[in-house]
Amino acid sequence: MQVTSKEKKTWAEDLLRQRFAELGRLPTKKDFDSASCAQIKAYLGPWPRALESAGLKMPKENK
Repeated sequence: MQVTSKEKKTWAEDLLRQRFAELGRLPTKKDFDSASCAQIKAYLGPWPRALESAGLKMPKENK
């Protein structure tokens, strides 16, 4: 069975939200094993964008 890109994105966002709830703070890359961290970045982009995508961080405004 093929996993869609939407399902991959949802998985990564859910994983970030779950870790946020466990830690009570924004998760960092060090809070994940290297494989999970690599997958999150592959599915959601650089770490700050991944946190934004999961709704944990407000997007940075362009000035």
